[in-house]
Amino acid sequence: MATDTGPADETFDYVIVGGGAAGAILAARLSEDAATSVCLLEAGPRDWHPYLHMPAGYIKSVFNPTYAWQFSSEPDPLTLGRRIPLPQGKVLGGSTSINGLVYNRGQREDFDGWAAMGNPGWGYADVLPYFRRNERREFGDAALRGREGPQHVSDIAWSHPIAERFIDGAVGLGMPRNPDYNGASQAGVGYFQRTIHGRWRMSTARTYLWPARRRSNLSIRTNARATRIVFEGRRATGVRYARGASLATARTVAARREVIVCCGALNTPRLLQLSGVGPAALLSELGIPVVHDLPGVGANLSDHFSVRIVRGVKGIATINELSRMPRLAGQVARWVLGKPSILALSPSLVHWFWQSRAGLDRPDLQGVFTPASYREGYVGMLDTFPGMTCGVWPHRPFSRGTVRAASADPFADPRVQPNYLGDPRDAEMLLGGMRLARRLLNTPELAAFGTTESLPGPQVNTDDEMLDFARRYGVSSYHVNGTARMGPADDPMAVVDARLRVHGVAGLRVVDASVMPAIPSANTAASTMMIAEKAADLIRDRDREAA
Repeated sequence: MATDTGPADETFDYVIVGGGAAGAILAARLSEDAATSVCLLEAGPRDWHPYLHMPAGYIKSVFNPTYAWQFSSEPDPLTLGRRIPLPQGKVLGGSTSINGLVYNRGQREDFDGWAAMGNPGWGYADVLPYFRRNERREFGDAALRGREGPQHVSDIAWSHPIAERFIDGAVGLGMPRNPDYNGASQAGVGYFQRTIHGRWRMSTARTYLWPARRRSNLSIRTNARATRIVFEGRRATGVRYARGASLATARTVAARREVIVCCGALNTPRLLQLSGVGPAALLSELGIPVVHDLPGVGANLSDHFSVRIVRGVKGIATINELSRMPRLAGQVARWVLGKPSILALSPSLVHWFWQSRAGLDRPDLQGVFTPASYREGYVGMLDTFPGMTCGVWPHRPFSRGTVRAASADPFADPRVQPNYLGDPRDAEMLLGGMRLARRLLNTPELAAFGTTESLPGPQVNTDDEMLDFARRYGVSSYHVNGTARMGPADDPMAVVDARLRVHGVAGLRVVDASVMPAIPSANTAASTMMIAEKAADLIRDRDREAA
């Protein structure tokens, strides 16, 4: 059997592991200096397939093992023993190449909360310049929104009468219409902003790596799966990686300055653990030599657990009909011609951010609406009948889970235990959200179009019945984070410091959603891109210039 050892084959200043939302940005930013050499290792392929660039291609890519890690949760009585899918991007651009395209920063209190947890430099005023540096958007307050960044953020060009009626109904229930939830306030209802330009998905591979890929000081290696970080004592000196699923192909690339792990909230803690950085008891159990006992690696996992309410529609064609022939042919033609089309849509059209109960000072719920019926238990998978769907999840869940390496085998999937609804407060918020979603689907404005509720159905009414439905059919929103969280050295569960350096070792940083100290009130792609932009300055000691 081949062993995972060997001398370095090449040396670079920086070795970045993972070419996703964060890794692609870091590779592009660090290689701006022609005197700095960068090697980017990505376990998946290049982003050449057309589905990765067509927004509606999400349906074809998110469950495709070529482009996404097909992870799932461990069975849990809290969700009736189900294995819940947790796909993660495995292609250049990572999850920004396969996700639902929503651009959502969160609330300013989220980041002020990060700073209050002992992370100086991560308050809202500190991170706003990096959100703006990342973003290219024509509309919104120029003091808050970026105009010249690489990442295109656009409004939805295609609408539907039912979506307009839904928004009108939400306004009638007291929600303000909010044209820019990434601006001064998140609260309200309106259309989503997406990482789309014209008819194309704008992944970080396309916006950052494509312009940088011909630089002589940047080496991009795809189908290169990291098997462990190489240490000399407690200093990270390189990365061992394999081409294919065998250690016989393994090679070592050395880092003069730093190894930077950007593998995402499930793969990052697994790689650290496989490399000897993590809870000593777990590493000993797996037979992995301990480099540094760091109990927080793989802890603090957080995610958005979502439930969808579905109601039938009459009298008008929904996305369900438009996605089938012969109408689909017309939508394809419109997309090819650059006209508004369902092929340039994200899975959700409308957002609503609101409170699960009276007396709260900011939204604790995120909701989505689409004029389509979706199969319950599957994200983005259309059902066969015309309908409309309103999904909801608690913004800032209290439940925390874990991710653990299953064995010392670097090709084994991690064991992921999200512990959805483990905290009773999450169940309370979700119940409030489900009842509000029902009200939103039954406003007078939608009465002319709505028929019977199909999910959970009119027979489901009590709190116990609603929660049973949530446990039976609820799904991940694919916003896992926090598994290598940021915090001060005196916090025993912190993994990285405020400069994203791993505690207790040298030459090693983590830059991805793993480092989030607490889940933002948002989809996580925008925050992850911000983290990468800020990390590029931290690594180059330029952070004071951006303030």
